[in-house]
Amino acid sequence: MGFASAVTKPAVVFFAHFSSGPVVYPPLDTLGLLFYAAFFIAVTLLTMRRAAYGACVLAFAVPFALYQDAFGETITLPKVAVLAVLLGLSAYPRAFGSLAETAPWRILTAALFVLAATLVSFVHAAYAGPVIRESLKAAEYILLFCAMFSAYRLDPDRRMLSTALLASAIAVCILALAQEIVGSPSALLVNGHALPRIAGPLEGPNQLGGYLDVALSIALAFAVLERRRMAQAALFLMVLADMLTFSRGGLIGAAAAIATVMAVARSNRGAALAPIAAGIAAGLGATILLGVIAGSLGMLRWWNYESTYAGGVGTRPQLWHAAIVLWKQHPLFGVGAGNFELDIPLTGLRGVRTHANSLYLQSLVEGGIPLFGATLWLVYVSISTFVRERLESPFVLAALAGSIALALHQIVDFLTFYPKIGGEWWIVLALGAAELTVFVRVNAGACA
Repeated sequence: MGFASAVTKPAVVFFAHFSSGPVVYPPLDTLGLLFYAAFFIAVTLLTMRRAAYGACVLAFAVPFALYQDAFGETITLPKVAVLAVLLGLSAYPRAFGSLAETAPWRILTAALFVLAATLVSFVHAAYAGPVIRESLKAAEYILLFCAMFSAYRLDPDRRMLSTALLASAIAVCILALAQEIVGSPSALLVNGHALPRIAGPLEGPNQLGGYLDVALSIALAFAVLERRRMAQAALFLMVLADMLTFSRGGLIGAAAAIATVMAVARSNRGAALAPIAAGIAAGLGATILLGVIAGSLGMLRWWNYESTYAGGVGTRPQLWHAAIVLWKQHPLFGVGAGNFELDIPLTGLRGVRTHANSLYLQSLVEGGIPLFGATLWLVYVSISTFVRERLESPFVLAALAGSIALALHQIVDFLTFYPKIGGEWWIVLALGAAELTVFVRVNAGACA
């Protein structure tokens, strides 16, 4: 019943609530095994037919995991898609040769440093399992980058890839906005009244905000540089959804992405300003309406329940203090990747099990100086690689804006911990690096 249960229970399929205990997903059963086998074969064959087809499937699937447990690991659609695309690409001569070029190699080298530093954190780890999990996640991001970069270099269909990414983001926003009606995973209390905080298929409102940091950068770049109507429609939905997450970090990231795109693309700004303004207006209107309903009619009882997402996560000051305390115990190599959430009780903070709510503190406490340095280097490379005097490629601009947005947002949230966010970011990095090597001076309206 594992796969059937996952399909018929949206709370399992779409919402990986991060609570005070470990998340338990349906076990992989026969039906699930057959589904994933068929999916793997189909994506492999599609990739062998056209590399762009496999890349589109991978780009669309990232936010939709369809979690299943097997042999102590979690199987998801994106993981299966990555392996299928890599297998399909192996049918092409020298499919991965272009990874040795300067732009992708800089990013890959930085990612390998992070992987190496994660493995080194075994030194003081009280629990080996989380270190293995985080190492595999770092390896997954590297394979995802290689698959997307190589597929796009073999078959650079910009319009097809952007359509897949925009369609995926639109689906995420629609699912998130639907929670205003069917119920949201958490709520914001304002003067004793609960306002829903939407999350969609992401693990929580802050995570949706992080995903939108990257997705919004894509829509912005294509709305400004190519004036795509689909990008403008997606931009409106993303801004509206971002506001209704009530994520302060998400709004900071979105503002950074918008500012970056507007500063770099000095023409056609009006193509993005109108949907942004409309999204802000709609978000404010919805917030006021919900507040009025909550205050005067008391109709938000659907959302006024104990959230599985909100429990056991503590506050940022508590988590940041705990991170510093634990780091001081093992300042050189840290407490071990993935071990922070398990070691929190050692600091006197009880009933809390989560990450440090900061990429930078998380890397410091879990991996010490090596992982902290590698993380900073990756952040720097993800931005500096795409800084050019003139950016004419939407994917290059999206990679720059998305990296800046995440770099700022992750001061107060640890977002790349979640593959739905990290995967989206690494896809955009791969597409930006691929266009940077060949298509930087492409006519922005070639795909209009």
